[in-house]
Amino acid sequence: MQNKGKINVQTENIFPVIKKFLYSEHDIFIRELIANAVDATQKLKALSGLGNVEGDLGDLTITVKVDKEAKTITVSDRGIGMTAEEVDKYINQIAFSGAEEFLEKYKGEDANMIGHFGLGFYSSFMVSSVVDIISKSYQSGAKAVKWSCNGSPDYEMSEAEKEDRGTDIILHIAEDSEEFLDEGKIVELLRKYCRFLPVPIQCGEESHFEKPAGDEDNKDAKEIEVKVPRIINNTQPLWKQSPSEIKQEDYLKFYHELYPMSFEEPLFQIHLNVDYPFNLTGILYFPKVRNQLEIQKNKVQLYCNQVFITDQLEGVIPEFMMLLHGVIDSPDIPLNVSRSYLQSDSNVKKISTHITKKVADKLEEMFKNDREDFEKKWDDLKVFIEYGCLTDEKFYDRASKFMLFKNVDGKYYTLEEYKTSIETLQKDKRDTLVYLYANSKDAQHVYIQAAKEKGYDVLLMDGFLDTHFINFLEPKLEKSRFVRVDADVIDKLIEKDELSPSKLSDQEQTSLKEEFEKCVDKDKFSIEVASLSEKELPVMITQNEWMRRYAEMQKMAGQNGLYGNFEHYNLIVNGNHPLAMRILEEKDDEKRDKMTRQLIDLAMLSQNLLTGEKLSDFISRSVDLM
Repeated sequence: MQNKGKINVQTENIFPVIKKFLYSEHDIFIRELIANAVDATQKLKALSGLGNVEGDLGDLTITVKVDKEAKTITVSDRGIGMTAEEVDKYINQIAFSGAEEFLEKYKGEDANMIGHFGLGFYSSFMVSSVVDIISKSYQSGAKAVKWSCNGSPDYEMSEAEKEDRGTDIILHIAEDSEEFLDEGKIVELLRKYCRFLPVPIQCGEESHFEKPAGDEDNKDAKEIEVKVPRIINNTQPLWKQSPSEIKQEDYLKFYHELYPMSFEEPLFQIHLNVDYPFNLTGILYFPKVRNQLEIQKNKVQLYCNQVFITDQLEGVIPEFMMLLHGVIDSPDIPLNVSRSYLQSDSNVKKISTHITKKVADKLEEMFKNDREDFEKKWDDLKVFIEYGCLTDEKFYDRASKFMLFKNVDGKYYTLEEYKTSIETLQKDKRDTLVYLYANSKDAQHVYIQAAKEKGYDVLLMDGFLDTHFINFLEPKLEKSRFVRVDADVIDKLIEKDELSPSKLSDQEQTSLKEEFEKCVDKDKFSIEVASLSEKELPVMITQNEWMRRYAEMQKMAGQNGLYGNFEHYNLIVNGNHPLAMRILEEKDDEKRDKMTRQLIDLAMLSQNLLTGEKLSDFISRSVDLM
């Protein structure tokens, strides 16, 4: 048998393929060839199950051989193979998919085909000057066939010698792609794209050490190096197994298989197993995320029938889900497409919505079933849940049921519980409920204590996203506002009808204000004399809640806007404190100035604003005053 011809590129088939397929990386060829080999093997298994294949199937391992001297890479399978007619049909007519036709013919059988368009084979020409196919069908009496092409529409096809069924794809690597002749690189690519495929894949050998046969029980026997076939993949990944049969240690072991360089244990996991309205399996792990928001762009891996598609999932899954780790696998996700196509695919959007729902279900279930344990995990879950609320309104609707507040004493409340807890005392004269918070128990300790002395409760909002989250939450809570506990004196944070009377006359208040204005930078500080309790501090420094909050948001976003560059503080002088009257009564200008500066510096010290030369002056002055 000897014939020549032209590959039939059918325009009615090729244009839909071009539209759907985009190979942005040349290394994708190895995934495509292995996927075809897996398909051929799965077809053989399906036919064998129907009784259409004679005898034992034998070893079905797919092999990849790299021959640096011959400059070839060979991918071999012992699958269904092809006759000359099938080579002409499936190779010479681009985009006529054998997998598509096989599925139609054996509809209902569990063949688990990967490919759907038949273009994947031609990705081999991205790295090859010539590609040979040697194939022999499983059918009794079939003759082997060889097909060869140099990447042009011209090909040659002839009879060949091949003892066993299956297909060998021989790539003659082009000069500009010789980096792929490194076996280590091919092993790396196989592990990237193929490490969970359902058929064993072997590439080269690897060493391990064992005691010689017969000396296994001899403690003094020296281990010897043994070469064994290097098997690339785990053919039974955990996400394909039934959750009821998996132990927690199995989930942890699989996590470290996915992320061998991760030394932290995940908090927990969600095992996805959906068969309606689409097929979806996977395992999503919740890592510990606390004070730093790290969107790990390569931590959730997307698969189609165990074939790796991508780990670049921006726009494919909700942004907050990218904080998770794990695997999503669905045959309903198109295999060979660009990420922009994935983002607009209707099935991908449905799957994304469903995953969000399943995650919310799991978190709500944990909260209801074991609240104590949920509270222990809250500090690690908080960033994920807040980020989800900020970026997905539907997630917030669910999360509001299990979202927690933690106060400075370490007690946890749901949104509704906390509202009930504070609404008696913490409503101001305008009937607005005031949520007091601190972002540092140490730095704001004085202000926290002042609030507690009034019977108020203070939330601890020390998370990376808390400023954004407060802005998000305020409009959703009716007649409520959040204010940091050091944004003003406590009597003004939650204003009541009753006011403390002033012990100073208007003239004395003006004189006291002028005395303090002489000692501060007027561009940085505004002076206010307030009528507070004698028990309050003589001087306090506060910062406007709105300006500080937006400055923090700009800084977090890496912006240097108006509020990021402009730090302004309020210096509150307690006119009812005995030290205020002592300053007014002091006749010695130097002593009066020292007292005033000392009180200002003490207030600045409490806000971590006293540094450098001013701190040295404060220390020296403190020694003098003693």
